[in-house]
Amino acid sequence: MKTRREKINFNGHDGSSLAGLAEYPEGNIRSYALFAHCFTCGKDIAAASRIARALASSGIAVLRFDFTGLGNSDGDFANTNFSSNVQDLVAAADYMRKHMQAPGIIIGHSLGGTAVLKAASSIAEAKGIVTIGAPATARHVVKQFKCDIDKISENGEAEVDLAGRSFTIKKQFLDDISEQGIEHVANLRKALLVFHSPIDTVVSIGEAEKIYRTAKHPKSFVSLDTADHLLTKSSDANYVAGMIASWAVRYVDAAQSAAEPLAPVGKGSVRVEELNHVFMQTVRSDSHEWLADEPTAMGGNNRGPDPYEHLLAALGACTSMTLRMYANRKKWPLEHVAVELEHGRSHGQDCEHCDAEHRQVDVIRRQIRLDGDLDEQQRRRLLEIADRCPVHKTLHNKIVVETSIV
Repeated sequence: MKTRREKINFNGHDGSSLAGLAEYPEGNIRSYALFAHCFTCGKDIAAASRIARALASSGIAVLRFDFTGLGNSDGDFANTNFSSNVQDLVAAADYMRKHMQAPGIIIGHSLGGTAVLKAASSIAEAKGIVTIGAPATARHVVKQFKCDIDKISENGEAEVDLAGRSFTIKKQFLDDISEQGIEHVANLRKALLVFHSPIDTVVSIGEAEKIYRTAKHPKSFVSLDTADHLLTKSSDANYVAGMIASWAVRYVDAAQSAAEPLAPVGKGSVRVEELNHVFMQTVRSDSHEWLADEPTAMGGNNRGPDPYEHLLAALGACTSMTLRMYANRKKWPLEHVAVELEHGRSHGQDCEHCDAEHRQVDVIRRQIRLDGDLDEQQRRRLLEIADRCPVHKTLHNKIVVETSIV
């Protein structure tokens, strides 16, 4: 399945602008996931990118973002800590809830996995949690700069080397992680999937055992065999994504299906339902499904045509089909039909379509291109036929919309 990406920005825990990247499937979206990257990494690390792309290919839309002070996000990393990362995750979920759909799955890599375990209680819609090479507690990260702990404690901060890059770590960071435990894992009340490699040299597989033993069912563990901590091999990242997609069917997909109306859409009917409780809608017929939305300038997410574009599309499609049917029946040399439409409103004192009460009329401008060796008489006749398409007639008829609450 093809995927598409969209850059987004939202406010983090301290109001800083955080840079995110949403990866969408081109087709139907089964569910939404939120991804948290590893300590001092970023949303564009290979593992995050590959897992997001693979999940999107399986129908799961994924939002990944840079924590405050990292990657393309604003803010000062030195002033962040584990708790602020958790708050950034909650802010990301809130953005998804308002502009996309709340995440049904939250996924964390390394310390990001520890963070999603902590943030889970604040993301009620999440039905599944996934950790990848995650330590049981945030205190484990101290191992990466243990030689600098005394300097940090004495001076209040220190420059430390992490994977070849220099970062400022303050005492408040140490104080924050020292307060983090594992007790909350026993109260997740969500399905848990734990990935870990037995040869992980950064985070021992013993950490995965602590998480698994503390958590209550439903829980699952998957060994990543020969994978390294960062899942640098694409085959490992794709394997993780495939397992998540298969596992999610049991929890996220089932939960969403239970919330959807069970009755099928009847022939000739269309059902429209909210998707993100803002503007995005799922539109279903008896055999098709697509999206409707509003442009970003109107507060939407621009994931589908807006209502007036749907109206124009109905008239345009009906016009083209009617012309094609007529030309084929007449065996005229019509090679191609293109219809372009736009909607507007006309205001004028002399508008012949307006009565005394309504001095405004909706105007649909329709331009038709007819390719082929047609003579002038045939073209004029096709122009007449365009006005006879069923949707055109419907729009010119008096329309009564009967509404009831069910």
